[in-house]
Amino acid sequence: MVALRGEKARTSLRAMENPYAPTHPEIRDAVRQLCLKFDGAYWRDLDRERGYPTAFVKALTEAGWLSILIPEEYGGSGLGISAASAVLEEIHKAGCNAAACHAQMYIMGTVLRHGSKEQKERYLPKIATGELRLQAFGVTEPSSGTDTLSLRTTAVKKDNSTYVVNGQKVWTSRAEHSDLMLLLARTTPRDQTKKKTEGLSVFLVDMRSALGKGLTIRPIRTMMNHNSTEVFFDNMEVSAENLIGEEGQGFRYILSGMNAERVLIASECIGDGKWFIERAVNYAKERKLFGRPIGQNQGVQYPIARAYTQIEAADLMVRKAAAMYEAGINAGAEANMAKMLASEASWAAAEMCVQTHGGFGFAEEYDVERKFREARLYTVAPISTNMILNFVAEHVLGLPRSY
Repeated sequence: MVALRGEKARTSLRAMENPYAPTHPEIRDAVRQLCLKFDGAYWRDLDRERGYPTAFVKALTEAGWLSILIPEEYGGSGLGISAASAVLEEIHKAGCNAAACHAQMYIMGTVLRHGSKEQKERYLPKIATGELRLQAFGVTEPSSGTDTLSLRTTAVKKDNSTYVVNGQKVWTSRAEHSDLMLLLARTTPRDQTKKKTEGLSVFLVDMRSALGKGLTIRPIRTMMNHNSTEVFFDNMEVSAENLIGEEGQGFRYILSGMNAERVLIASECIGDGKWFIERAVNYAKERKLFGRPIGQNQGVQYPIARAYTQIEAADLMVRKAAAMYEAGINAGAEANMAKMLASEASWAAAEMCVQTHGGFGFAEEYDVERKFREARLYTVAPISTNMILNFVAEHVLGLPRSY
């Protein structure tokens, strides 16, 4: 990780010293105003049809929010992860869903840190303008799941200019709506490497030219509208020019971007939690039974207050992780803990919100049931709570490795 210098580093360190300070209020306000154009009816229609929010993604792209991490020289804003976190949090706090486009932000780190100058010049300006969508992340496989080192998709060098890819990826969200995919594949058999972390490589695949020529995409229908797919590779050719960094070092490249992924997903969870709390508070004030608001009852008040407390506490960890990441400090533990705390706090807020609304919490028009389904995902993906607890136990507390 390259340490930030100058004012950006000082700003990040100040944020660590004072985590209560507002983060990017101007960005938050602008994103909030954009989201007002995409109300609950917009998202309900998409949810019924399992549609992709093309208009929403287009609006975010044109406003420059999806290119916030791309350096200015390539057409982006050149800001840090705290700014990207603010964007995603506000999207979810407004009742919208950034899942259709958030991958671009956390995939971006691998290209920015390890891509060649030619690759950056070729792809980043078009990604910034929206001419190209970088949304698909091909890592997880049916047989490996979170055990990335056991993946079986291979990329074998055919000649000096071409690799041939065979294998399968699963839970590759947005593959049908992306032009580019960041693909992790094995280029050296595991038994021929000195370290188990070696032998994996990262490719930037142009899916437009590969579709139907060795690339097949099959949608997976799930309980929420997440545009998930299975992706199959059958002798798909990839140009050697699309290899990111050095061959065999892909696991390290992907790993360095996962901390950013954890922080950004955690920010979405904070936004969801705040949405649930706001909805519950408003409903508890307005809904009357036996001649008084239901929010006057402690049995209704206390769960809302508890959910608020949990979200506020998780938010502090998310801010800390983001500040450390921007300052170039190893934030592996903090990013993982932030994601776990935020996802669990968000899910607790979701359950509280349904309980507060009673039967109306299951009514489509209130949007609670849709957000409830969406919030449940993040205690499982992109990494489950149990895997985070394993990480903390082994790498932070020094406990024996579990099996």
